[in-house]
Amino acid sequence: MTVNQHDGAPETRIEELREQLRHHEYLYYVLDKPEISDADYDKLFRELKSLEEAHPELLTPDSPTQRVGGRPAEGFQKVAHTRPMLSLDNANSEAELRDWDRRVHELAGNLPIRYVTELKMDGLSLALHYQLDAKGNAHLLRGLTRGDGAIGEDVTTNVRTIRSVPLSIPESKLHKSHLELTQTTAEPYSGAHIAFEVRGEIVMPLESFKKANEERVREGLDPAANPRNFAAGTIRTLDTKVVASRRLDFYSYFLLINGEYYSGGQHATLETLTALGFRVNPHRDTYTTVDEILSFLTKVEETREGLPYEIDGVVIKVDSRETQARLGYTGRAPRWAIAYKFAARTVVARIREIQVTVGRTGKLTPLAVLDPVVVGGVTITNVGLFNADEVARLGIRAGGYARVQRAGDVIPNIVEAVVDAEHPEGPAPFVMPTHCPVCGTEAQQTEGEVDTYCMNVDCPARIWGSLLYFASRGVMNIEGMGDVLAQQLLNAGFIHSLADIYTLTKEQLLSLERMGEKSAQSVLDQIERSKQAGLARLLMGLGIRHVGERTAEMLASDFGSMEALEKATQEDLQRTQDIGPKVASSIVEFFSIEKNRELVKRFAELGLKMTAEKKQKSNQLEGLTFVLTGTFPTLSREEAKEVIEAAGGKVSGSVSKKTNYVVAGEEAGSKLAKAQELNISIIDEAVLLAMLDKTS
Repeated sequence: MTVNQHDGAPETRIEELREQLRHHEYLYYVLDKPEISDADYDKLFRELKSLEEAHPELLTPDSPTQRVGGRPAEGFQKVAHTRPMLSLDNANSEAELRDWDRRVHELAGNLPIRYVTELKMDGLSLALHYQLDAKGNAHLLRGLTRGDGAIGEDVTTNVRTIRSVPLSIPESKLHKSHLELTQTTAEPYSGAHIAFEVRGEIVMPLESFKKANEERVREGLDPAANPRNFAAGTIRTLDTKVVASRRLDFYSYFLLINGEYYSGGQHATLETLTALGFRVNPHRDTYTTVDEILSFLTKVEETREGLPYEIDGVVIKVDSRETQARLGYTGRAPRWAIAYKFAARTVVARIREIQVTVGRTGKLTPLAVLDPVVVGGVTITNVGLFNADEVARLGIRAGGYARVQRAGDVIPNIVEAVVDAEHPEGPAPFVMPTHCPVCGTEAQQTEGEVDTYCMNVDCPARIWGSLLYFASRGVMNIEGMGDVLAQQLLNAGFIHSLADIYTLTKEQLLSLERMGEKSAQSVLDQIERSKQAGLARLLMGLGIRHVGERTAEMLASDFGSMEALEKATQEDLQRTQDIGPKVASSIVEFFSIEKNRELVKRFAELGLKMTAEKKQKSNQLEGLTFVLTGTFPTLSREEAKEVIEAAGGKVSGSVSKKTNYVVAGEEAGSKLAKAQELNISIIDEAVLLAMLDKTS
């Protein structure tokens, strides 16, 4: 496949581009064998996106441009599985595995036994439903989480961001796979019939996990404990752009047709899924004896450190569907499969001291400094302890001993204190400092919270992370102010406060390594331009706890100026939509610090825009709660939400007795049924707009 141009009809070129992009996505995300550079891929992508924008009537949901799109979802519908997604029984030792093998042979009688071994990936289960169009091509209909096994959550919008999930499969691949499928609707995505279903595991690759945690640390957040939990939280995140940025992956292992497992057997299933273009774990094999399986287990455990994802064992399945049918199921698991779990990796280590570090948001975090120990092939010297409550819960002390493990074999954590004759307790309990250990500002702890913070934005411990966040694209958008330049400016002593960004000179920049005349001028131009970013962006840049993009925008439109916000009481702030006591308290605390007020004053003196157009508030729908469901004739879901909130109403994601109105459009889902059950008023878009007209 090559990057080329085409002067024919737009629909022809659009289809050519889609085919090329799908091909390169498959090579890159499934086979790990890219043929073209990222730049060439981006060129194809941009051309397709431009053509689709020019011809919106040709846009389809399975286009590569639609992997990330749309507004944040408002919740996830519950959908019943075609057949239950069961869990597996576990074996934790050779004896337990041999006992399972014995039971399999006894129940199978004279039927042949062959086992398929697959890596037990440490992720979360996912079911993908596909349907056919009139041409015999398959299209992704929906993606469901495991849920409780019987009912899952529809996370299709997020699943579309996973590059190893095919959004469509051409008829040619289906034909070569010899699948006997029922042709469905000529209009894909509209019918409910499922031609086939693919089940597998969503995982977060270790490289993605590492990068995501580095980003969390830069933002002053605690690192995620392990890839599995992070992946589970990500797939239920309401913003598809966040999901896409975390680069999840999908490995398939089951194929169902009409709710039944593919009849060819488990080994044939994996081969068929591979032929269809799904990613299947390559570390698999077939065996007939337990001794052969044990050799495979030993090999996997010895080499698991080199895998790009987390595993916690090996799954062993009986290959033949006929034999599986005879073995049957217990109440919760198939008798024909078992998960062999590897033992947890822990070691006892001496805690030299408990230090306190300060992150970008000012959070004070205890850190256990250990005598170096090796856990799972990795030397561990430091373990984060989150907060003082966690230190107390674990009962650990400087000079004492603790059991250390690598959670998910990635992030080290302390499991418990160890106190015995060989490992005596440390001399004194840990006490969180009352002042920032770096700048000396009094540390503050909000009532009802466990974390303690240094509230000084210009604290030297916070400044590097604060500088990167302040300059980032979503905040003040100072292009060129990346990790390297930020560190150079700090090392040279040119920046001690965020306000110092706006006093930088060309001479200072030119004195830095690898900084030329053109680059220096570009940085200065970007800095000057950022002065007009506006009040909402500046509020975000200040790094006030709990104040993200949406909160900053609402505060800017409600108060109109930094001066008004600085003077606002907690009660004043809570009059803003969705601002509760926690956020209001955080804002009041921020402006109570003299150094923070001085920073804001300097920003004003340096010419930064400190005002915003103040929104004219309305109370037309004050006191009323609405729930939105379905598709509306003229408004998008987000636009409907905005007009309701602008009129003083509240929009909730779920129906309850506190709901006043459910606004229902076409293809309304379970929320409509719930409203009918609770006898809640149901209106359409026209009635909603009429309510606004009558009250205006």
